[in-house]
Amino acid sequence: MAQVSLVKYISNYRVSSVLNRDVTSLGKQNLFDTSLETCWNSEQGTPQHILVEFAPRVCISKVHVQFQGGFAGKDTRLIDMDRKEEICPLFPDDNNKMQVLELPVSEQSVARRRIKLQFATSTDFYGRIVVYSLDFCGSVADDAEPTAKNTDSTCASDAVITIV
Repeated sequence: MAQVSLVKYISNYRVSSVLNRDVTSLGKQNLFDTSLETCWNSEQGTPQHILVEFAPRVCISKVHVQFQGGFAGKDTRLIDMDRKEEICPLFPDDNNKMQVLELPVSEQSVARRRIKLQFATSTDFYGRIVVYSLDFCGSVADDAEPTAKNTDSTCASDAVITIV
């Protein structure tokens, strides 16, 4: 099945904190707006997280994330919140580049509705995380209700160089 951006299937999302509670300028809405002028900036302290709910269930193969260098997540884990188990650790670099983090092949066909991207630590001394862009690529689960949205754009990963 073709890899597509799964952002359009997000029904709800939350973040652990927002710097100075400035949700207008630094809030969660900036994670998926595709603008490099805006970002989500967490408050200091660890751990930090992004909780995402999809409708319908999706199969995730890649996570695209762009941090601000110096404020990247370390000890990052992707967690299936319905099963209450870790999907896999992710290893982002501490830089400003868009990074494509691929899930293990065995996890790419598992249908999920709620996931958490958890940052146990940060490259910032105070534990802050700054994310300019976030995307999930994969496919809608086979058991999901078919919708007209399933034919939309392909995943941006085809045009992004994977950082290893």
